[in-house]
Amino acid sequence: MDAYLTAIVDFVSAHRAWAGPIVFLLALGETVAFVSILIPSTAILVGVGALVATGALDFAPLFIGAALGALVGSTFSYWLGRRYGPAITHMWPLNRDPGLVQRSSDAFARWGSAAVLIGHFFGPLRAIVFAGAGFSDMRTRAFQLANVPGAIAWAFLIPKSGELGGDVLGAVWRAVGGG
Repeated sequence: MDAYLTAIVDFVSAHRAWAGPIVFLLALGETVAFVSILIPSTAILVGVGALVATGALDFAPLFIGAALGALVGSTFSYWLGRRYGPAITHMWPLNRDPGLVQRSSDAFARWGSAAVLIGHFFGPLRAIVFAGAGFSDMRTRAFQLANVPGAIAWAFLIPKSGELGGDVLGAVWRAVGGG
Protein backbone atom coordinates (compact mmCIF):
# COMPACT_ATOMS: atom_id res chain seq x y z
CA MET A 1 0.00 0.00 0.00
CA ASP A 2 2.84 2.40 0.83
CA ALA A 3 4.32 1.89 -2.63
CA TYR A 4 0.94 2.75 -4.17
CA LEU A 5 0.62 5.94 -2.12
CA THR A 6 4.20 6.96 -2.82
CA ALA A 7 3.76 6.35 -6.56
CA ILE A 8 0.74 8.64 -6.72
CA VAL A 9 2.41 11.39 -4.68
CA ASP A 10 5.52 11.11 -6.87
CA PHE A 11 3.38 11.28 -10.01
CA VAL A 12 1.63 14.43 -8.79
CA SER A 13 5.01 15.96 -7.93
CA ALA A 14 6.39 15.17 -11.38
CA HIS A 15 3.26 16.43 -13.19
CA ARG A 16 2.63 19.68 -11.37
CA ALA A 17 0.20 20.99 -14.00
CA TRP A 18 -2.06 18.01 -13.35
CA ALA A 19 -2.11 18.43 -9.56
CA GLY A 20 -5.53 20.14 -9.46
CA PRO A 21 -7.32 17.61 -11.70
CA ILE A 22 -5.67 14.66 -9.95
CA VAL A 23 -6.66 16.00 -6.54
CA PHE A 24 -10.18 16.56 -7.91
CA LEU A 25 -10.38 12.86 -8.82
CA LEU A 26 -8.95 11.78 -5.47
CA ALA A 27 -11.45 13.93 -3.56
CA LEU A 28 -14.26 12.70 -5.81
CA GLY A 29 -13.29 9.10 -5.07
CA GLU A 30 -13.06 9.86 -1.36
CA THR A 31 -16.63 11.18 -1.20
CA VAL A 32 -18.52 8.87 -3.57
CA ALA A 33 -20.45 6.15 -1.75
CA PHE A 34 -18.83 2.73 -2.14
CA VAL A 35 -15.73 4.09 -3.91
CA SER A 36 -14.50 5.87 -0.77
CA ILE A 37 -14.14 2.51 0.97
CA LEU A 38 -11.70 1.31 -1.68
CA ILE A 39 -9.48 4.36 -2.25
CA PRO A 40 -7.19 5.74 0.51
CA SER A 41 -7.47 9.26 -0.89
CA THR A 42 -7.11 11.10 2.43
CA ALA A 43 -3.62 9.68 2.97
CA ILE A 44 -2.66 10.60 -0.58
CA LEU A 45 -4.04 14.13 -0.18
CA VAL A 46 -2.02 14.61 3.01
CA GLY A 47 1.07 13.40 1.15
CA VAL A 48 0.38 15.70 -1.78
CA GLY A 49 -0.15 18.55 0.70
CA ALA A 50 3.34 17.89 2.06
CA LEU A 51 4.69 18.72 -1.40
CA VAL A 52 3.53 22.30 -0.83
CA ALA A 53 5.98 22.55 2.08
CA THR A 54 8.82 21.56 -0.25
CA GLY A 55 7.84 24.13 -2.87
CA ALA A 56 7.06 21.39 -5.41
CA LEU A 57 3.37 22.40 -5.60
CA ASP A 58 1.18 25.41 -4.99
CA PHE A 59 -1.63 25.07 -2.47
CA ALA A 60 -4.38 26.82 -4.47
CA PRO A 61 -4.83 24.15 -7.20
CA LEU A 62 -4.90 21.43 -4.54
CA PHE A 63 -7.52 23.28 -2.52
CA ILE A 64 -9.70 24.08 -5.55
CA GLY A 65 -9.44 20.52 -6.93
CA ALA A 66 -10.19 18.96 -3.55
CA ALA A 67 -13.14 21.28 -2.86
CA LEU A 68 -14.74 20.69 -6.25
CA GLY A 69 -14.13 16.93 -6.08
CA ALA A 70 -15.61 16.70 -2.59
CA LEU A 71 -18.66 18.73 -3.62
CA VAL A 72 -19.30 16.66 -6.74
CA GLY A 73 -18.68 13.33 -4.99
CA SER A 74 -20.81 14.03 -1.93
CA THR A 75 -23.61 15.50 -4.04
CA PHE A 76 -23.54 12.45 -6.32
CA SER A 77 -23.70 10.17 -3.27
CA TYR A 78 -26.66 12.18 -1.96
CA TRP A 79 -28.36 11.74 -5.33
CA LEU A 80 -27.68 7.98 -5.21
CA GLY A 81 -29.40 7.84 -1.83
CA ARG A 82 -32.37 9.87 -3.10
CA ARG A 83 -32.64 7.79 -6.26
CA TYR A 84 -32.17 4.28 -4.83
CA GLY A 85 -33.35 4.78 -1.24
CA PRO A 86 -32.49 2.40 1.60
CA ALA A 87 -31.96 -0.39 -0.95
CA ILE A 88 -28.48 1.07 -1.42
CA THR A 89 -27.47 -0.34 1.96
CA HIS A 90 -28.02 -3.86 0.65
CA MET A 91 -25.46 -3.40 -2.11
CA TRP A 92 -21.81 -4.42 -1.91
CA PRO A 93 -19.69 -3.34 -0.04
CA LEU A 94 -22.14 -1.84 2.46
CA ASN A 95 -23.90 -5.17 2.92
CA ARG A 96 -20.57 -6.57 4.16
CA ASP A 97 -20.48 -4.18 7.13
CA PRO A 98 -23.96 -3.61 8.58
CA GLY A 99 -22.33 -1.93 11.57
CA LEU A 100 -21.03 0.84 9.29
CA VAL A 101 -24.52 1.45 7.94
CA GLN A 102 -25.95 1.42 11.46
CA ARG A 103 -23.29 3.87 12.76
CA SER A 104 -24.04 6.19 9.87
CA SER A 105 -27.79 5.96 10.45
CA ASP A 106 -27.31 6.58 14.17
CA ALA A 107 -25.13 9.62 13.47
CA PHE A 108 -27.64 11.00 11.00
CA ALA A 109 -30.55 10.45 13.41
CA ARG A 110 -28.64 12.09 16.24
CA TRP A 111 -27.07 15.05 14.47
CA GLY A 112 -29.17 15.54 11.32
CA SER A 113 -27.49 17.84 8.82
CA ALA A 114 -24.48 18.23 11.12
CA ALA A 115 -23.75 14.55 10.29
CA VAL A 116 -23.18 15.67 6.69
CA LEU A 117 -20.60 18.18 7.88
CA ILE A 118 -18.99 15.63 10.23
CA GLY A 119 -19.09 13.00 7.49
CA HIS A 120 -16.46 14.87 5.52
CA PHE A 121 -13.98 14.42 8.37
CA PHE A 122 -14.87 11.01 9.75
CA GLY A 123 -13.68 8.36 7.32
CA PRO A 124 -15.92 5.49 8.42
CA LEU A 125 -19.05 7.61 7.94
CA ARG A 126 -17.93 9.12 4.64
CA ALA A 127 -18.79 5.92 2.77
CA ILE A 128 -22.50 6.21 3.57
CA VAL A 129 -23.46 9.48 5.25
CA PHE A 130 -24.06 11.45 2.04
CA ALA A 131 -26.17 8.66 0.55
CA GLY A 132 -27.84 8.33 3.97
CA ALA A 133 -28.88 11.97 3.78
CA GLY A 134 -30.44 11.19 0.41
CA PHE A 135 -32.36 8.08 1.42
CA SER A 136 -33.46 9.81 4.62
CA ASP A 137 -35.22 12.35 2.39
CA MET A 138 -33.15 15.25 3.66
CA ARG A 139 -34.04 18.30 1.61
CA THR A 140 -31.47 19.23 -1.00
CA ARG A 141 -31.08 22.75 0.36
CA ALA A 142 -30.46 21.51 3.91
CA PHE A 143 -27.99 18.95 2.57
CA GLN A 144 -26.04 21.55 0.59
CA LEU A 145 -26.07 24.05 3.49
CA ALA A 146 -24.09 21.48 5.47
CA ASN A 147 -22.25 19.89 2.54
CA VAL A 148 -20.70 22.99 0.97
CA PRO A 149 -18.93 24.27 4.10
CA GLY A 150 -17.95 20.70 5.03
CA ALA A 151 -16.42 20.04 1.60
CA ILE A 152 -14.59 23.36 1.59
CA ALA A 153 -13.24 22.92 5.12
CA TRP A 154 -12.16 19.34 4.38
CA ALA A 155 -10.51 20.41 1.11
CA PHE A 156 -8.53 23.05 3.00
CA LEU A 157 -7.61 21.08 6.11
CA ILE A 158 -6.55 17.74 4.63
CA PRO A 159 -3.87 19.00 2.21
CA LYS A 160 -2.97 21.80 4.66
CA SER A 161 -2.26 19.21 7.37
CA GLY A 162 0.25 17.61 4.99
CA GLU A 163 1.80 21.00 4.27
CA LEU A 164 2.06 21.84 7.97
CA GLY A 165 3.50 18.41 8.71
CA GLY A 166 6.06 18.96 5.96
CA ASP A 167 6.92 22.36 7.42
CA VAL A 168 7.45 20.82 10.86
CA LEU A 169 9.61 18.01 9.47
CA GLY A 170 11.60 20.54 7.45
CA ALA A 171 12.21 22.68 10.54
CA VAL A 172 13.30 19.64 12.54
CA TRP A 173 15.56 18.53 9.71
CA ARG A 174 17.18 21.98 9.50
CA ALA A 175 17.58 22.13 13.29
CA VAL A 176 19.18 18.68 13.48
CA GLY A 177 21.21 19.06 10.31
CA GLY A 178 22.29 22.60 11.07
CA GLY A 179 21.28 23.89 7.68
